[in-house]
Amino acid sequence: MDAAARAVAEPTRREILRLVHDQERTVTDIADHFDVSRPAISQHLRVLSDAELVTVRIEGTRRYYQARPEGLAELTEWMQGFWGSSLSRLKIEAEREHWNQKKLSNKQRRKKDIN
Repeated sequence: MDAAARAVAEPTRREILRLVHDQERTVTDIADHFDVSRPAISQHLRVLSDAELVTVRIEGTRRYYQARPEGLAELTEWMQGFWGSSLSRLKIEAEREHWNQKKLSNKQRRKKDIN
């Protein structure tokens, strides 16, 4: 999980993962989307590969990269643990705000009825 977290901490690598999410792409194809050199993209791909976030298929002299979603599974599961508790807290706060607004509205209505 640590290698995956370090790998996706870098914005260029996150964008590379988006590019190779749905289809295989060569280094050249990936590099065409960035203002950095092919060797720099190759280095990013090596980090992603070492973190097991992409697969590499070699065909002749070309290397094809594709995202490996299961590589992010442990990191995703860890992050969802935070998301679940955050949603619970958000729900509680939203309900509290709803009831506070309802009480305020009722008070204003009663005050208006009295006057």
